[in-house]
Amino acid sequence: MTHLSDAQSSVVDEAPRPGLADLVREVRRCTQESSDPATIATLVADALVRAEPTTGLLTEQERAGSPEGYIRYTLHAEAAFSVVGVVWRPGQITEIHDHLVWCTFMILHGVESETLFDIVGGRLVEVGRRERPTGSVSGVAPPDDIHQVANTGDDVAITLHVYGADLSEGTSVRRTYELPA
Repeated sequence: MTHLSDAQSSVVDEAPRPGLADLVREVRRCTQESSDPATIATLVADALVRAEPTTGLLTEQERAGSPEGYIRYTLHAEAAFSVVGVVWRPGQITEIHDHLVWCTFMILHGVESETLFDIVGGRLVEVGRRERPTGSVSGVAPPDDIHQVANTGDDVAITLHVYGADLSEGTSVRRTYELPA
């Protein structure tokens, strides 16, 4: 399995991508409508549903993914947010992690599996699992966002993430965790 620390990231130029300009305008409006991270995540989730983005945001080559690990393509970045396409081949998985900023994501193709965690009595414990099929949308904001994400399906999974920061030079991961032995 390939973990977050092995993930690749690529900043993509502003080449025309179907629907991206309209999505960026909608996300920009959402980020100006509220200062509460959880509210923004919900507003952006609604914007993703309305926008109906497709895997066409990525080129055929980008949609193939990488055998080296899941790969992130920064499609747009500005001070208030970034739009990132993530391509996961079967078996690719993140480390358990949380985020610095709000994040909203939509499954464009395949199935994403998410394991949710919390800190209970000073220990990291699993508190739930979700299988998200194509079309699923979710938004989260710190501090309630400790999770691990994987492609447990037999096909490439493609997800579209909108993060509440400019990630053109970095990541939104605050810290990683390990389960007790």
